[in-house]
Amino acid sequence: MYRKVPVLTALLAGIAFHVASAQGPTDPAWQDVGKILQSAPVDGGGYVRFNFPRSDVKLTVGDVAVAPSLLSTAWVGFSGTPAAATAMGDLIILAGELPAVTKALAAANIDIMAIHNHIGNETPRLNYIHIHAMGAAADLARRLDRVLKMTAIARPVVAAAPAPVTIDTAQVFAALGKSGKSNGAVASLSFMLVNEPVTVNGMTVLPSLGYGTPIVIQQVSPTRAVATGDFSVTAAHVKPIVTALAANGITATALHIHMVGAQPEVYYLHFWGDAPLATLLKGLRAALDAAK
Repeated sequence: MYRKVPVLTALLAGIAFHVASAQGPTDPAWQDVGKILQSAPVDGGGYVRFNFPRSDVKLTVGDVAVAPSLLSTAWVGFSGTPAAATAMGDLIILAGELPAVTKALAAANIDIMAIHNHIGNETPRLNYIHIHAMGAAADLARRLDRVLKMTAIARPVVAAAPAPVTIDTAQVFAALGKSGKSNGAVASLSFMLVNEPVTVNGMTVLPSLGYGTPIVIQQVSPTRAVATGDFSVTAAHVKPIVTALAANGITATALHIHMVGAQPEVYYLHFWGDAPLATLLKGLRAALDAAK
């Protein structure tokens, strides 16, 4: 859990974080963490991120073969410095792995912040475990490595070669009012919808690590796309977003918290949409507007 720190200590930690951010994932210390986790460090937008795609899982939602980047890439991110880091992330776990993983997390002194499902009708069923720990990054990585060994996640993680972009990114980014990333048939964007500092036990949470709003869209065919993600918002925005999604044929599939003890409390509203791309974008734009 987070612990309270004096103001001066927090300010110094913030300075240290910005130094670490400037160094980024190419810093040798983060490369060493990557060797332990068997995944290359990447820039997470203010933190250092390690991805663990569930390439062992052939995931479907209904009749859609889902790209790993849409639903089934586990990850852990580190803020702070290699010497004093905060780790948060999502482990994506199959039902049969859950007992061993939760036991290993407890043994490794890694906090479980939430366990739940995000979609509900995917095959196989995926469980998401949201985690949190603090300490030296290399030590955190060794502890997390023991947890990952309880899963069938393929490691070392081999980065897939970029695929030709087949989704209309110009249409996606223009409709949602922001540029993002794309690979193959998938476009992804991230928004920040909580406009006030969030703390857990008095410690400020890095926004991009703790409560960003990802939206991911996959072009299935020329006339069909699917979309998922979660709106991370405070309580007053939940109902307007649910209403906007429903009015545009997008299903709210889960509503819960990812951070125990957050102030203000942040709610994570997951969704699934399946429609022509233009129709999906109209609904997502309405939900983003409702979040304001």
